[in-house]
Amino acid sequence: MTSDATLPGPGRLQILDALDEEQAAQVIELLSDAARSDGVQAVSEQGRLQLRGGKREGVTHFLISDRDSGDLLGYAQLEGADPVEAPAAELVVHPEQRGKGYGRALGDALLDASGRRLRVWAHGGKSAARHLAQVLGMTMFRELRQLRRPLTQPLDIAEPVFPEGVRVRTFVPGQDDAAWLAVNAAAFAHHPEQGSLTQRDLDDRMAEEWFDPKGFFLAVREEGGEIVGFHWTKVHRAEQLGEVYVVGIAPGAQGGGLGKALTATGLRHLAAEGLPTASLYVDADNVAAVTVYERLGFTTYETDLMYRTES
Repeated sequence: MTSDATLPGPGRLQILDALDEEQAAQVIELLSDAARSDGVQAVSEQGRLQLRGGKREGVTHFLISDRDSGDLLGYAQLEGADPVEAPAAELVVHPEQRGKGYGRALGDALLDASGRRLRVWAHGGKSAARHLAQVLGMTMFRELRQLRRPLTQPLDIAEPVFPEGVRVRTFVPGQDDAAWLAVNAAAFAHHPEQGSLTQRDLDDRMAEEWFDPKGFFLAVREEGGEIVGFHWTKVHRAEQLGEVYVVGIAPGAQGGGLGKALTATGLRHLAAEGLPTASLYVDADNVAAVTVYERLGFTTYETDLMYRTES
């Protein structure tokens, strides 16, 4: 599906089911320019992974380009594959093109495409993004915090203690894929963004330069080898930052200290990699998790906000 609707000024809006290589490269360049200006990525890792590889179920791309030069002025992505939640979107306007109505144009296009049932991320909670959400008639309903803590030596994280009958090993690509996806889906059944990951999503991540199975820890039953929990870490080499990428515990294994032991395992690994700082993301209303992480020395570094329509 393609729309060549014309905007006021030099902008032209296209709505596409998939991007070709040139369009994807333009979006990546736009995102890089915006990140350098804003200090935060406007589109999440999942959204960036969905720029390439052809059509993906439920994903739509919105591009505003200069009619004459072809330069990309703004971009938005809409993901509507979830059968329950409203479609979710992220958008960005080039730093040199802001204040010209392109953000409003992208927002209106997203509202139209979603039937005015929409959720939009504002990464970093910037004032301009908050203003745009108000103009579009959306209200804030979710706060996602990025927490950080130092990993300086000597590390004040005790040796992890795992429940009886459970040991830890690292992920083996190709061997553990299906079992891990099943545990991830069960652990995050309440969290559609994480719990709905597919083999394609896993393959996308394993193809990234940052992927290292040595930092992907699985807690398994000594008898039978069943995966009961995991801690997937991520290393951002350019930023010298280690990330608690995702920690998940199978429903039947919760409450026995497994999450704490896995978190400690991953943090000790990141420290051993020589990284000075660790980060993680957690919903502000998940008081239990926030409390655990604060006890581990994490403090709030940055906040992402999600807005939604009331309809």
